[in-house]
Amino acid sequence: MHLSGTWSILNGLIATLIFSTLTPAIELDVSDEQSIKDAASTSTYSMMGWYAGNETGQIPGSFPEKWWEGSALFLALLQYWHFTGDDSYNSLMSEGMQWQSGDKGDYMPSNYSSYLGNDDQMFWGLAAMMAAELKFPDVPDKFSWLSLAQGVFNTQTARWDTTTCGGGLRWQLFPYQDGYTMKNAVSNGGLFQLAARLARYTNDDKYSKWAEKIWDWSTSSPLVNKKTWNVADSTQMSNDCADAGNYQWTYNYGTYLMGAAYMYNYTNGDEKWKTPVDGLLGRTLKTFFPHGDVFEDTTCEPIKLCNFNEILFKGLTSSWLAFTALLVPDTAALIKPKLASSAQAAANSCTGNNNNSCGIAWYQNKWDGTTGMEQEISATNVFLANMINFDTGTFGPVTSKTGGNSSSDPNAGEGNRDEDKEKPITTGDKAGASILTLIFVFGWAGAMAWMMLGT
Repeated sequence: MHLSGTWSILNGLIATLIFSTLTPAIELDVSDEQSIKDAASTSTYSMMGWYAGNETGQIPGSFPEKWWEGSALFLALLQYWHFTGDDSYNSLMSEGMQWQSGDKGDYMPSNYSSYLGNDDQMFWGLAAMMAAELKFPDVPDKFSWLSLAQGVFNTQTARWDTTTCGGGLRWQLFPYQDGYTMKNAVSNGGLFQLAARLARYTNDDKYSKWAEKIWDWSTSSPLVNKKTWNVADSTQMSNDCADAGNYQWTYNYGTYLMGAAYMYNYTNGDEKWKTPVDGLLGRTLKTFFPHGDVFEDTTCEPIKLCNFNEILFKGLTSSWLAFTALLVPDTAALIKPKLASSAQAAANSCTGNNNNSCGIAWYQNKWDGTTGMEQEISATNVFLANMINFDTGTFGPVTSKTGGNSSSDPNAGEGNRDEDKEKPITTGDKAGASILTLIFVFGWAGAMAWMMLGT
């Protein structure tokens, strides 16, 4: 998914040239519930300044060049509503999440489906799943949130590929897409997480069996090492997944950690799942907190080459860490201090553009000159993650037996198999694929050059 160019560095340079004065940082006291809500309100308002889906002539929920990021926006908004009670953005959420759901209710909308990856679709499934778990009201006469998550699950498990590597989900859907011959961590870890969450919500062992299957395949592949708990980014099908691209990204760890936490909770504390929860959590905290207690995506932040997608990763993982602490309570003592320090550092970065714009590199404890929706989403996520400090038993994800009332459709999305057939490759598809490939090649060539110069 992280194929977009490293435009954030250019944004930062432009912003630095245009804006020379700073406003005071967002005030945050993580020991004060209202202070967290106020900080999140500020960053959420800034975040929504980048959203135009509710304007005349625009498409609800749509970011055409980075479609999946709509799901990241709505994931943050769902938590904002859940933890603060502010429903100001609820109608926008309902409209956008329904608009992008596709004709079959599986987040394969026709205007984007020709270039979507499994990870793109998966994130929308996780947004729908969170809506069900947080009791966000279903929209009358529309797809229920639970059924949308089930639709994504059904279409993705139908793509489980046993032609090479003994199984696994490909990164991309079609042969003309760069990454089609790869199996990657976030797609498989995301489907594992979705299966685990559906198992817990519905108590249907169909989902838990799939969670077990995906986990067992992942740990038998180079993606997840059960001895070191290293999570690799991807593996190539051309050599039968014999080795791995080992870039370290927070969200790869987060997807698997969250899935294991759900399975631990679903199985009432089965040690099979406590071991990976502890292992993945330990490795996450060791790898991505190099500056003491502040979260960092260490592959791109030190070289200042995080692209749009990558800026979102640690924000998503901050949320997953918070929910892990709720689902596996004895992890809370390790997780909460890291979330608190990271939130404070993130707040200190929100001094930009005379409007509290937040930065990417929280560990700097100041604005780094970058500006964007992604920065605001990540800041919002890490602020809200600290609301678990005030959990009274109402913040955790519910199930169908503990208050969840989103209606189920176990067969959702099963009529949509067109994407599994090899589509004719159009000139537009070729052009789009070529552009993405060039962005990928030049972006990472630049990143690696910076890395080499820095060593």
